[in-house]
Amino acid sequence: MDVLRPDLVWVDGRCYRKNFLSDSGPDEQQEEEEDVAMATGCRDNVYADESCDIIPVQRTDRGYKLTLDLPSDLFKFIIGRKGETKKRLETETRSQVQIPKVGAGGEVVITGSDKQGVLSAMRRIQILADSGRAKLPFTHFLSLPLTTTPIKEGFQEFQSSVLAECGQDQGIDASIFQNPDKLHLTLTTLVLLTEKEVAAAERVLKECVEDLVSPLLRGKPLQVDVRGIEYMNDDPAMVDVLYAQVHLPDGSDKLQTMADGVVERFVSAGLTEQEYDRVKLHTTVMNTLFRRDPSASPDKSSRKAGKGRPLKERESFDARNVLKIFGDFHFGKTDLNSIHLSERFSSDSKTGYYNCAAAVELT
Repeated sequence: MDVLRPDLVWVDGRCYRKNFLSDSGPDEQQEEEEDVAMATGCRDNVYADESCDIIPVQRTDRGYKLTLDLPSDLFKFIIGRKGETKKRLETETRSQVQIPKVGAGGEVVITGSDKQGVLSAMRRIQILADSGRAKLPFTHFLSLPLTTTPIKEGFQEFQSSVLAECGQDQGIDASIFQNPDKLHLTLTTLVLLTEKEVAAAERVLKECVEDLVSPLLRGKPLQVDVRGIEYMNDDPAMVDVLYAQVHLPDGSDKLQTMADGVVERFVSAGLTEQEYDRVKLHTTVMNTLFRRDPSASPDKSSRKAGKGRPLKERESFDARNVLKIFGDFHFGKTDLNSIHLSERFSSDSKTGYYNCAAAVELT
């Protein structure tokens, strides 16, 4: 089958390209090919020139040239093991792909004598980059700090009481409690690999406040009541994460509406992925990941731990007595004042909170 002119399949009025998948080869190669095939949608399947007008393809003496500005962290997904992915891509699209050396800056350059081949290579590289990004550990997250004095004092009382009442229960010790200086609500996580991507996230965050948050709050403070605890699995005797619930004293859904709107805007901008229909509003108070790495918050099991931080076996704890005794524990009330673009695995030397790449005030 000619990869530049593949079979087209129409499903529910949309056109998809039917990609060739090799039946042989290592699992990694098969996975890479499936990433390309499954991620390819209607926009990637019709090869008419008019559908590609916005793509800056340059005409040269030897054919065509196209450049892609990609973070160097994604180069390995285009190259593949021993360069196999890059070689296969060049062969099937009849193009040449120049990738900067690992750790070096620069653009990915695609050249070829056939314009459609260059465009096909570009599309496949973008798909490989997108699927590769999804495999990387997140670097930043949107957070609502809960580090005011009333909440921190309430948390410290909770920790002391739990250790006094339930410290003999399986798996419970001081190491699994959140750092009070890092109490927060997480809205979503992001993989931001360059300063340009961080700047883009900051722009979207500012737009969210201007377009969504300010009209919703109308200049009034957003007060929350942190009360009650819950767990994140089916067996209270084997718990990894215990979190405090967050409510609005007036009973409104403003916080939920704001959180969902902000995440939706970041999804639309291509800066994060939609995982749930609604943001689960909670603040982690106990997490078995802290036993090994106190900076591991926020928890997101779908992401790898990151370079130098391999995922390790977690020792769960018995939360039955904690839930029975402290199920309705009141941590306190506070105003939510800002949304932060926080850096994962970091601590501000002055506040103890996560380093802030960007922040916007809510009122």
